[in-house]
Amino acid sequence: MKIVSIVGRKNTGKTSLTVKVIEELTKRGYNVASVKHSHHSIEMDKENTDTWKHKQAGANLVVGVGSTTFFNARKEHDLNRILYLLKHFDDFDFVIIEGYKTYNYPKIATSPEVVDKYTIRQVDSFTITDEGVSELADLIEEKGHDIIDTLFKKNCGYNDGESIAQQIREGNIKTEELDDISGYLSIDGKVIGLNRFVSDYFRQVNLGIINTLNIKDYGVENVEKIELLLSNESKPEKNNSNSEIFINKKPLEINQFVKDIISSSIKGIVKSLKTQQDIGKISVEIRGIENDELYNADIDLKINDKELYINKFTCGILKESIFAMINSLKIDEEINEIKIDVEV
Repeated sequence: MKIVSIVGRKNTGKTSLTVKVIEELTKRGYNVASVKHSHHSIEMDKENTDTWKHKQAGANLVVGVGSTTFFNARKEHDLNRILYLLKHFDDFDFVIIEGYKTYNYPKIATSPEVVDKYTIRQVDSFTITDEGVSELADLIEEKGHDIIDTLFKKNCGYNDGESIAQQIREGNIKTEELDDISGYLSIDGKVIGLNRFVSDYFRQVNLGIINTLNIKDYGVENVEKIELLLSNESKPEKNNSNSEIFINKKPLEINQFVKDIISSSIKGIVKSLKTQQDIGKISVEIRGIENDELYNADIDLKINDKELYINKFTCGILKESIFAMINSLKIDEEINEIKIDVEV
């Protein structure tokens, strides 16, 4: 998803230019979403309609569904929150924003007063030709980019999305060169950046768990997109665990960051079993993996050096989840055996 804002002073043709850009991108076959920002109240519903009455009665969000669908929220949401939610609606190629001139996305300016370091082109929207609009669409294809905090490029020399976005605007990095991120995360309404490893890790683990479910009973034939909402009322514990990982009886050398993620995941899985024990040590071992097939593989789980009985369904979840975690590390050899020891 590539994002670009069209900004300018009042009465400088922002809306007409936005419409022309959307038309051009749509003509090129792209799936386009748009966001309009205004300093005035925007009402999506007419007075005395049923949905208008719902909002007047106190509903903070009203959804109207008919030949079209609209959402009318009482609260003004942050732009990044809106952009994140758009990812849930559809696979949009472009989001064209009218307004939000103080945000840090690539901008096309319709007046010189709003030009800043994020501006990629200033135009006169009243005199721009069809050829000029086409050139703008080319520029948007080249310099538009996803939500700032989701931008990652391995070994690029830049360690944050803001710096990467700047290099895209300056033409030094192409969006095609960025890491292919398959997952997005929001915590308490704030978008959290996931690099390639963490993104792959989340995807593999969740697919592993989903593989144990009877999803076809719910009408799902192929898993293409997963949306997961978790409520966590208690504060997460800090990870103070030491872990050792063995693949085919050989210790796996990985950095502490990756070890912390894996050990935290193992702790989380075990705590979900409600063992009623004070956990000091966890040991899990999977044997007999052949050609990435886990069905006939054996699994042993020990808590504080004592074997814990788990049913077949839970065994399946554990095997799939742990194998998915390890598989996300891109191990060169075939995996036949996994052993993980976690000291809490």
